[in-house]
Amino acid sequence: QVQLVESGGGLVQPGGSLRLSCAASGTIVNIHVMGWYRQAAGKQRELVASISVSSGTSFGDFVSGRFTISRDYAKNTVTLEVNNLAAEDAAVYYCNAKIRTDGSTIFTDYWGQGTQVTVSS
Repeated sequence: QVQLVESGGGLVQPGGSLRLSCAASGTIVNIHVMGWYRQAAGKQRELVASISVSSGTSFGDFVSGRFTISRDYAKNTVTLEVNNLAAEDAAVYYCNAKIRTDGSTIFTDYWGQGTQVTVSS
């Protein structure tokens, strides 16, 4: 069994910064990709950023230099830092990882429970 546990969401003022962390635990053989998605009210879930050894970093089309993703491969953690937050960044942010849990070649998608980010003064 695999768990992704997120932390770091909450209320942030416009122009402020945010750091989201996610830790994967459980029966993990290998993690291919770790990343963050977000879903604003009434909208579809969208990729924010992801990171892997083979592909490097990938970002959603809306992402500017305000977003940074990093990963600790030894600790199975991924961190998203966002600067200069704006109202349109408000959403539930979800951690995602493609994880192999046995000797097969199959990687399965796992999701965290989501962490709410609210941007308001």
